[in-house]
Amino acid sequence: MPVNELRAITTFVRTAELGSLRRAATAQGITPQAASQALAQLEQHLGVRLFHRTTRNMALTDEGRQFLDSVRPALGWLHRAIENVREAKDEIAGPLRIVGPRSAFRPALWALLDEFCTRHPDVRPEVQLADDIGNWVEDRVDVGFRIGASPAEGVIARRLFPVQGIICAAPAYLRKHGAPQSLDDLAAHRCSTFRHPEGRIVAWTVKVGKAVAAQPITPALCVNDEELEFDALLGGQVISMMTSITVAAHIRAGRLVPLLTRHVAAPSSLHVYWGSRSAQPARVRAFIDLAIERLADSDAYVLGAKELAAAETQGREKFLSRT
Repeated sequence: MPVNELRAITTFVRTAELGSLRRAATAQGITPQAASQALAQLEQHLGVRLFHRTTRNMALTDEGRQFLDSVRPALGWLHRAIENVREAKDEIAGPLRIVGPRSAFRPALWALLDEFCTRHPDVRPEVQLADDIGNWVEDRVDVGFRIGASPAEGVIARRLFPVQGIICAAPAYLRKHGAPQSLDDLAAHRCSTFRHPEGRIVAWTVKVGKAVAAQPITPALCVNDEELEFDALLGGQVISMMTSITVAAHIRAGRLVPLLTRHVAAPSSLHVYWGSRSAQPARVRAFIDLAIERLADSDAYVLGAKELAAAETQGREKFLSRT
């Protein structure tokens, strides 16, 4: 039902109940002229007169009384439904549909979601892990995260922090195989690559001078699961290029050693995205606000050049001296 029809029917019912078009207009907060126009449009739309009008009063016609008996219960239900939706919109409760990349969710986003649900226990999160963006409408996404700005039409994206690609190895690998001194040395090492769900192999992205370039890799291991690749890295089986989101905490804890850090590039960023700036349920607005508060320009998942260089120097001195 168009909104103007709902307004016209409401005007009709209020006029019948109050016995006056002017009082009906006052009750709705509209002008008498607007009420009269709405009622005239309704009568024209139905093709019948709903009221007998005189200069002093208005009385329902037979058709008007029949129409009133039919629409008054339904109008009451409809207004209650509208109020219920409006009230629910302001409650931080209900389903929250989130989509995010597998590589970022566990290290960076799970703690965020846990904090949000602790604050708002009536929210029911529905999480879909995906490295691409599906159909926004069909998937019914409320909030999404993506490494790289969203290409989806009509989606609003907010940059949170840069995502670095860091070449690294576990101490066990360095003790057994040594470490590359240059990008060319990678050809002699056991390197891993990741195969994207679309089928392509994700290139290693490195900084060469001031430019960012793809580094050719002949993989000793190629997988389509980032957790498996990370397990191989942490187990000392391969050298990998992983995102700073995945490895920052492990580098800081000494479980991984960054290598060739002068070539670390940050070709993309983590973005949060959503579908509309207005008419969002409170739970969606609150989650977006918390994501921006906790993650915008966060250094928890970004390593500065000095920190990277120091970690590489320390790791080489500690683990390569024993080979």
